[in-house]
Amino acid sequence: MDDASASEWVKLQLDVTTFNESTFAPYVVRCTRDGIKFCTMSDLGDTAEHRVSLFEFNRECSADIPGRGAFYTFDEYLSERIEVSTYNPRGVVIALQGDLWVGMAAISDCRAKGYVFSEMTGVKRNCRGRGIAISMKTLGVEFVRECGVDIIRTVHNSRNTGIITMNKKLGYVEGNWNYP
Repeated sequence: MDDASASEWVKLQLDVTTFNESTFAPYVVRCTRDGIKFCTMSDLGDTAEHRVSLFEFNRECSADIPGRGAFYTFDEYLSERIEVSTYNPRGVVIALQGDLWVGMAAISDCRAKGYVFSEMTGVKRNCRGRGIAISMKTLGVEFVRECGVDIIRTVHNSRNTGIITMNKKLGYVEGNWNYP
């Protein structure tokens, strides 16, 4: 992320003990009926080829984040996002339409700190508005529970109103912790 001032960040968190997947299950059902398949990087295979695909997809979707700035090089991406202790391929949900990647939602495993962190959630522009992002985030709660924590944290640029609104629909509330 760029060096935005603290006032530009919206810190949100979700208590998964109060999250009811059944409320959002219709999104998953509709997407599946429309030909979207959901899997994790672990299911897909956490291979070098799939890591390149993840990088390219993340870079494409990140271009739409207000204030994002330049994206990582592939080597930086590996160093900062993949080859770190918080990366777990089970925490990266991928949405596929056939062989085409149409969505991703990544959760970093910060359980040692008592929470997980929702990183990038992105959907291809021509696939937005179909419930794919809500579905991926809903399915990601299973991984959160595997981690044995109750809290998901996330941070957004205040101008990224679409994802902030979606997270609040899922039950995220304003968080109070130091960032960055």
